[in-house]
Amino acid sequence: MLYGGQSSEHSVSCVTAAGVLGAIDTNRFEVVEVGITATGQWTRPVIDPRSYSFSGDQLPRVEPTESTVALHSGASGSSERSAELIEIHPDGTTTSLGGVDVVLPLLHGPHGEDGTLQGLLELAGLPYVGAGVLASAVGMDKHFMKLAFQAAGLKVGPWETITARQWAQDPEAALERVKRLSLPVFVKPARAGSSVGITRVDDFAQLDQALETARKHDLKVVVEEGIDGREIECGVLGSRGGQPARASLLGEIVVHDGAESHQFYDFTAKYTDDAAADLSCPADLPAEITEEIRRQAIIAFDALDGEGISRADFFYTRDGEVVINEVNTMPGFTPISMYPQMWRASGIEYRELITELIELALDRPVGLR
Repeated sequence: MLYGGQSSEHSVSCVTAAGVLGAIDTNRFEVVEVGITATGQWTRPVIDPRSYSFSGDQLPRVEPTESTVALHSGASGSSERSAELIEIHPDGTTTSLGGVDVVLPLLHGPHGEDGTLQGLLELAGLPYVGAGVLASAVGMDKHFMKLAFQAAGLKVGPWETITARQWAQDPEAALERVKRLSLPVFVKPARAGSSVGITRVDDFAQLDQALETARKHDLKVVVEEGIDGREIECGVLGSRGGQPARASLLGEIVVHDGAESHQFYDFTAKYTDDAAADLSCPADLPAEITEEIRRQAIIAFDALDGEGISRADFFYTRDGEVVINEVNTMPGFTPISMYPQMWRASGIEYRELITELIELALDRPVGLR
């Protein structure tokens, strides 16, 4: 089980690891925990990952160690396992941590959810939970994700993308494109999650500062026109035995009007301020709208060539339109996160959900398929 990582969602991954370790069926699975520090070192835990939470004075993080963990491909000594983990000590000696059957990458954001880690695991011949290389990369990039949704016939809201090259060559032209959108707009790093680096802009005088904030996390920026609608989410579980993927009951995020510090469902509202928002599941929607959103969630999953797990986020507008916002190929997965809550409401408990995701990964071969 991999957790931590080099993205701005490092602490979220740590808390996800705590939740999974507290629930995973240890009678079926022998778990080897490997933490990845913010600088990319693979380590054995210094503290019990089960202790991670958002309740302390500081956000949890993986601490660096003198020894480093590495993945050694094709040398486990077992015909049933294609790779082993080894611990490399400061004096150069190594210790085997055993062969690996499957990897559960509880990593969010770049260098974990964006196809880079998935490529490493493909090269090692290791099954892993979640989307493959391409689906992970497209699912991490809000620009290409929207293009995939449009090609699949889904409705997306108006947006503009500002690449690093466009910003360097002609920033004024980029700003003019953005200013054709209707306020408010949301300025986002193109390849980040957990609402990190996002700014709501109600006056274009705020645009330069919002772009600077987003570019601290990603030099490619997406600016989305605000959509007046209810925020609805749907969990998707991958297919088995040739059957189609399955959609959960729906959840709804309601940010309280009185939570003045939260203009949208930001990082604090998601993880550290329990009074800022409610997660309602199942969402109170007309039956036909519920079924339509569930149908579109599977279309979005298939549009990205998703595997195993994803969460699709929609807006349901006052005019009765369904507009897809994004998908997450490794959504928040703590016991109280929306994805497990939606499946619990659909009849699959957290422990069962973890087991099913691992079984889906074991059923799926690596490589082109």
